[in-house]
Amino acid sequence: MLTAMSDERDPGTAAGTGTGRPVRRMDARSLRALAHPLRMSVMEMLTDGGPATATGLAARLGESTGTVSWHLRHLAEHGFIEEDKERGTRRERWWRVVRQTKVLDTGDFTDDPATRGALSVYLHEFVQTQFSRVTTYLADTWDEEWHRAGTLSDWTDLRLTPAQLIALNEELSAVIARHTPDPDAPPEPGSLPVSVQIQSFPRKEGRTA
Repeated sequence: MLTAMSDERDPGTAAGTGTGRPVRRMDARSLRALAHPLRMSVMEMLTDGGPATATGLAARLGESTGTVSWHLRHLAEHGFIEEDKERGTRRERWWRVVRQTKVLDTGDFTDDPATRGALSVYLHEFVQTQFSRVTTYLADTWDEEWHRAGTLSDWTDLRLTPAQLIALNEELSAVIARHTPDPDAPPEPGSLPVSVQIQSFPRKEGRTA
């Protein structure tokens, strides 16, 4: 199973991900560094909300500034975030995510018992984040135009080989890449941030869920 998570959404054509931002294939060290609920929450906030300080993140997370600062330094040591020196002051440091697409192939860790716990934490938090995005979308109130624009889709009548499933996922990623705007260009009038979730996986024969 392959998961990909982009930080600082920008366009490109990286092989296998449909994006051109630098691709970071997660190894055991980077997986253990990121696989912590609080650190993954920090990454999500920095990705969605842009640069922030430890104080600001702590207030949103309900944690102490000292705790959040420690996790920020840990993420920086492993190259997931970096200091935004253009915003920083002598009194307060600002942090931003490093532009990259993190790719995790669970097959890389199948025979490594030492990373099994970290992998479980990472995947659980990853799925919880995607689930929360959907439930938030459903709970929010939208005007008619945006209400008609959103979609939740499910196709269950496909029968594919592993190679065909890989090809399907690559084609879907390429479509997303074509619609990803230049981050340095001003946003289109009336545009909002959009989350696209692609979930494609095999099912056992006879199972409906």
